[in-house]
Amino acid sequence: DGPVDIGRIDLRIGKIVAVKKHPDADSLYVEEVDVGEGKTRTIVSGLVKHVPIEEMQDRIAIFMCNLKPAKMRGITSEGMLMCASTPEKVEILLAPNGAVPGDLVEAEGYARRPDAVLNPKKKIWEAVAPDLKTNNESVATYKGAVLSVPNKGPISAPTLANVQIK
Repeated sequence: DGPVDIGRIDLRIGKIVAVKKHPDADSLYVEEVDVGEGKTRTIVSGLVKHVPIEEMQDRIAIFMCNLKPAKMRGITSEGMLMCASTPEKVEILLAPNGAVPGDLVEAEGYARRPDAVLNPKKKIWEAVAPDLKTNNESVATYKGAVLSVPNKGPISAPTLANVQIK
């Protein structure tokens, strides 16, 4: 328990080691992601209309790793790829140079104490999500606090400023 804030969300650097289109959904990718656990996680993302498959392969990105696994059109997704997002455009968030799978993402001023698995009934992600945004320099923030990999640098979006992160 404790306060409902970004500290409860397990954000980590991961690398997409394989990606393919979902066999039963035109808008979904199925990714195999290394988040530093010694095995890959399957993550399903609705990015087909926004990001070419070539830009997904071997991509270093930021993943939420403590969502309750959920079936998406028959394939269990074990996390979420974090993106800056508007109705017209979606950009995968950029990890700082030198970030590697398994690196932890922190928010300045918030203790990192992620739940093992977020309880959907407690709506922790739903409470935190509205305050995750890029600032006017396209840097990822939570209530204005910069998201970063300690000693490596901030998380950012390629171009989208002042938009939601989800």
